[in-house]
Amino acid sequence: MPSSEQTWKVGPLAEASGLTVRTLHHWDHLGLLSPSRRTASGHRAYTERDVVRLYQILALRRLGLGLETIATCLDAGVDARRLVREHLAATEASLAALQELRERLDHLDGELAAEREPGTEDLLRLVRATGATRPAADEALRRHLDEDQLHALADHAAALGPSAHYLLEVEWPQLYRRAEALRAAGTDAADPRVRRIAARLDELSRLFSGGDTTLSAAVRTAWRKDPAALSGDPAAPADAWADLRTFLDLARGTAS
Repeated sequence: MPSSEQTWKVGPLAEASGLTVRTLHHWDHLGLLSPSRRTASGHRAYTERDVVRLYQILALRRLGLGLETIATCLDAGVDARRLVREHLAATEASLAALQELRERLDHLDGELAAEREPGTEDLLRLVRATGATRPAADEALRRHLDEDQLHALADHAAALGPSAHYLLEVEWPQLYRRAEALRAAGTDAADPRVRRIAARLDELSRLFSGGDTTLSAAVRTAWRKDPAALSGDPAAPADAWADLRTFLDLARGTAS
């Protein structure tokens, strides 16, 4: 008995989703989204389950994630809703910290307007509130970048909007984890999967540095010197990324 499930050929699905046939073919080639059924005439067709995956891909892509990371997230069972919840939690934490900072500044402004010298405890609370808006990674960058570089980095991140959180907190670490898994499995650095990861890492670096090679080099130095803070892994030793860096440089064709 034939299935009553609706299916779509590539052309109709492209039209319905606002994508191009070329894009869907590309995603099929990457293994990101492939039609999982064949019609009676032998044509490949997308199923309702495939359309659900398409929606997840588009949702994650709108958050700024690269295709390699999207594939890894979906194949590992990390869905869009979980990522959105994580983003929401981080945003709420940032808003709470900023609200506390606003209250401290407002109180300090009132004290100064009344020509009263702010007390030591007031200043300490302000320092703590200010520090609450800077994660460990931000503090690590401050140890290795000068003020002009920090401002430039912040400007480029601001220009990316809400996607900056995902690019830094989700995609970047995920790409490194995926690359490390491939390296540990003995994958050749010239493998297309490794090359795609290296290319996306370089693309992210350009996004956050605005193409400034000096700024990119400074950020790479911060990663070398403070991998625990920047990777979010407090146990990461100082040389944790040495083998992986060499592996990725080989993929780029830049290793000596």
